Amino acid sequence: MTITVNGIDELKKLAGSDLGTSEWIEVTQERINTFADATGDHQWIHVDEEKAKAGPFGAPIAHGYLTLSLFIPLFTELLDVQGVTTKVNYGLNKVRFPSPVKVGSRIRLVGRLADVEDVPGGVQIAVDGTIEIEGVAKPAAVLQSLSRFYV
Repeated sequence: MTITVNGIDELKKLAGSDLGTSEWIEVTQERINTFADATGDHQWIHVDEEKAKAGPFGAPIAHGYLTLSLFIPLFTELLDVQGVTTKVNYGLNKVRFPSPVKVGSRIRLVGRLADVEDVPGGVQIAVDGTIEIEGVAKPAAVLQSLSRFYV
């Protein structure tokens, strides 16, 4: 369920709050191949299905940066900030990929609004995110994402 806030003041009140959990999305071979085409990263562990089956993970795996890129569509399921003019990604703090995402796996985001701080013209938020893999103990990614919202 999406949390909707109207404006910076309402957003500030959420600092330190859990944002919930997104829906599951499947990481398909088509998604992996499209990402490989977009980035030029065609390493066999991602795109050669037969060779990857004999590899260390028993199946093709998603690029770590593909998993990371899915943070944004998953995050938009958790928080909607209205009453601002501009929303931008500002960067990332710590990012780790503890477990590979095998083709056909489903992932979701668990988010927490760690901090909201004033910046010129708006605020910067820090979101602690864990991208979970269905049925796997270790997460696919653990990160802190920074975004800015301008009024």
